Amino acid sequence: MMDHAAERSGYVAPVELAALDPSRMPRHVAVVMDGNGRWAQRRGLPRTDGHAAGEEALLDTVWGAVDAGVRWLTVYAFSTENWKRPVDEVRYLMGFNERLLMRRRDELHARNVRVQFLGRRDWRVPRRVLRRMDEAVDLTRHNTGMVLSMAFNYGGRAELVDAVKALVASGIPASKVNEKAIRSHLYDPAMPDPELVVRTSGELRTSNFLMWQAAYSELVFTDVLWPDFRRGDLYAAIAEFQQRNRRFGGLDDPDVR
Repeated sequence: MMDHAAERSGYVAPVELAALDPSRMPRHVAVVMDGNGRWAQRRGLPRTDGHAAGEEALLDTVWGAVDAGVRWLTVYAFSTENWKRPVDEVRYLMGFNERLLMRRRDELHARNVRVQFLGRRDWRVPRRVLRRMDEAVDLTRHNTGMVLSMAFNYGGRAELVDAVKALVASGIPASKVNEKAIRSHLYDPAMPDPELVVRTSGELRTSNFLMWQAAYSELVFTDVLWPDFRRGDLYAAIAEFQQRNRRFGGLDDPDVR
């Protein structure tokens, strides 16, 4: 069957790891994993089959990031807006994520990957899923390799609302509220900002993902649907990142205005 991603004008060929510059490897890469439903629909399959197919994409991307020397990989696993999807799909996603953690946590642990989660631990997340999350975190807590951060029941606006609530509850005066104070109340204050944010499936938006942390991230959009995404596509995004000139609001040449 023809690769549907290759039919689209925005398709970028995969890149080999050897083609990348190790000295310019992003420390933190974040990924919006999008396109599972469309992948399934194009094949006449239920949407849930697309989510299942995305597991191979996730694992190959994780191992590709480990092999490349990426220190942090954050993936958008389930957003606060995803609760609006059909009940059956949400129920499937809860079970799928629970089963994924049970199947893969030992493998991640063996590769020295540390697993953590970003997001709200509220009443909507089944207790059994929270339990599996905690088990994966506890198992890998002392690992020293790449950090795999899974944004689950996560929203960038929700994170900022929760940070402001925590600031107010701490009694900090308005005169003391600054960027450092806000960052200290994010879900993971120690997490470095992602240098690179990748979104699959051809959508040109970040969809409420890491709104604070991604303020100066380089954005790369690929037409590849998530179940078709592999390490070569990750490396293609990193290759594009390595070609960019990151100025953070400054100028390379002071005579250029």
